[in-house]
Amino acid sequence: MKTSDFFYDLPEELIAQTPAEPRDSSRLLVYHRETKTIEHRTFRDITDYLKAGDVLVVNRTRVLPARLYAHTMSGGQVEVLLLKRLSLDEWEVLVKPGKKCRIGTRLIVNEELSLEIAGITETGERHVKFFYEGTFEDVLARAGSMPLPPYIHEKLADPERYQTVYSRESGSAAAPTAGLHFTEALLDEIRGMGVEIAEVLLHVGLGTFRPVKVEDVEKHVMHEEYYEISEEAADTINRAKREGRRVICVGTTSVRTLETVADMGGLVHAGRGETRIFLYPPYRMKCVDALITNFHLPESTLLMLVSCLCSREEILSVYREAVEKRYRFFSFGDAMLIV
Repeated sequence: MKTSDFFYDLPEELIAQTPAEPRDSSRLLVYHRETKTIEHRTFRDITDYLKAGDVLVVNRTRVLPARLYAHTMSGGQVEVLLLKRLSLDEWEVLVKPGKKCRIGTRLIVNEELSLEIAGITETGERHVKFFYEGTFEDVLARAGSMPLPPYIHEKLADPERYQTVYSRESGSAAAPTAGLHFTEALLDEIRGMGVEIAEVLLHVGLGTFRPVKVEDVEKHVMHEEYYEISEEAADTINRAKREGRRVICVGTTSVRTLETVADMGGLVHAGRGETRIFLYPPYRMKCVDALITNFHLPESTLLMLVSCLCSREEILSVYREAVEKRYRFFSFGDAMLIV
C-alpha cells in the first residue's frame, strides 16, 4: 500500500485555528459502517449513540509546556521540543535548526534553565541534559510554552483548551485531541447513562505525528511512545468484551494503547512499556469496536489507523463529504464517530 493512497484535497481555510466554545459545541460526523451512511450532528449529541454497558476508553495524558526557546552561547536562536523523558534530567528532544546543535553545544533558555546536547539519534533527535535548580516541572512551567501544531497560527488564549478535562499525568508533546470535545457535564451525563469510563495512558510524542516520508507504507517506522494500562482498566474492558458490550475509544492514542496490549481474542493485558505499533489497512481491530476521533492530515499515520475500522475507500469518501460540508479539520477541528 502506498502513502499517496491516503491523500485527499483539503482547503487550507478548513484547518481550525481556535477551539470551539463551549467544547461540546463542535460538529459531529457519525459514520455507520454497517449501512455506510452518514449523519451530521453536534458533539453533545454523542449520547444518542452511546448506551448502558458501553465502555468509553480515554487517554489521561496531559500536555507538557514542551516548547522552549533557547539560544547558543554565541547568540543563535534555537527552538527545542521535548519528546520523551529518559531520566531525571535527560530528555529526547527535537531542535530547530539542527545545524546549531552538535554534541557538546550548550543552550541557554533563561537564567534558571539551560541544556547541553549529549547525543544525536539516527533520525536526528537530540539527547540532552538539563541544568536547573529546584524541581524540573516547576522550572518548565515557567520557561516552556504549549507545543501547538505548526498548522495552528493563532495564539491560544487559554492553554487549558489544549488539555482534555480529564488530563492528569503530564508527559505528552501534543494533546489527544479527540478528547478536547468533552466537558465535565457531558461526561457526568454519560456516566449517568450507565456507560463505564476506563482510563489508559499514552504519552503522545513524535510517533503519532511524524510525517510518512516513504512511499511504501510498510517501510515507515514509528517513534516509541510510553503507555500504561492498569489492572482496573483492563478488567473493565475485558468484562465488556466477554459480555458482548462495546469498547469505544476516544482518540487514536487510546486505540494504539489497547491494540498494543490486546491478544487475538480481543482481551487486553495490564502493563506498561514503549509501543511502536503502526496500524494501517488491512489490519483489523482486535479490541476496539468504535472510535471517536478528529479529522486527520492527508497521508498521515492517523488517517491510516482510522481506515482500519472500515476501509481506505470508505474513509476517503467520508472525508470528501466532510470537506464538502465545511467541517473544521485537525487538532481544534470537529469530531467524527465511527460505529
